[in-house]
Amino acid sequence: MKKVILFLSIIFLLSCSDNEVVYQKINGNAFGTTYNIIYQDYKTSNFEKQFDSLIYVVNKSMSIYLKNSDISKINQGDTTIKIDNHFKEVFLKSQRIFNETDGYFDPTVGVLVNAWGFGPGAAIVNMDAIKVDSLMQFVGFDKVKLVANKIEKDHPSIYFDFNAIAKGYGIDEIGRYLESQDCKNYLIELGGEIRARGVNDIGEFWNVAIEDPNTDGTRSFSEVVRLENRAMASSGNYRKFKVDEKGKKFVHTINAKTGYATESNLLAATVIANLDCADADGYATAFMAMGFEKTKIFLEKHPELKVYLIYVDDNGETHQEILN
Repeated sequence: MKKVILFLSIIFLLSCSDNEVVYQKINGNAFGTTYNIIYQDYKTSNFEKQFDSLIYVVNKSMSIYLKNSDISKINQGDTTIKIDNHFKEVFLKSQRIFNETDGYFDPTVGVLVNAWGFGPGAAIVNMDAIKVDSLMQFVGFDKVKLVANKIEKDHPSIYFDFNAIAKGYGIDEIGRYLESQDCKNYLIELGGEIRARGVNDIGEFWNVAIEDPNTDGTRSFSEVVRLENRAMASSGNYRKFKVDEKGKKFVHTINAKTGYATESNLLAATVIANLDCADADGYATAFMAMGFEKTKIFLEKHPELKVYLIYVDDNGETHQEILN
């Protein structure tokens, strides 16, 4: 189901003198994308190995691209897998967001992600209403449950895909590790998702830029926002999509309510909240499926979420709206 992602340009200054505490910067690759981590270093500590270990453990638990991961084994019908705490937390968060969004966020949509050609599984040629309907019986987070640290599925063909939340969770785990090392000032960016705490090296809250949904290869930025101990996650369909031989566009955010890979009138959604990055990640994905109008109604009941929406009106005009 995921998404990727609005590119988020991190704006920061790194400086060092005899009187200042050093800010370390580490970058690398994880979850099929890149990461940048900046943190205040009191002990001249390089945590790169620890970060890599955390990424490995999360991947081993929830990567659908690893054949021997727990999620892959569960998807293949192995009922003996006892899930770890990482899987459990993401499962419970997914269950809550599924209920809150009336099913627009649904990690059991994986069978359709594969069918439409956006996942690791085999795509189905010439998808039509009959094929979609036949797969919809395997979609629904209310068809799975967690019992004694094992996953029970109403049907063995139900296929989990946590890509719309696991990356945010990986960021949270790195942030929690830094906090366990008494690091209060840091920014973690992974594939455009962000968790920020404290301040940068000049004593200011972290600033990040939200990119416009350009489809012509150019890059411009619509907004610079300040993150005061917040998480930030974005979702957009303007880059990751396919066009068939008839010119019809299919996007990677699958609507779990309909089963189709059709684009809503929402081009991009960026969620900022005093929550875990995994939560912001899940909400941003749900909004892309909901569309602009349903998202506005949802946000009336969720003032804890600040959301930047870029949408297209009935006349094809692009607009931006900031809610809450």
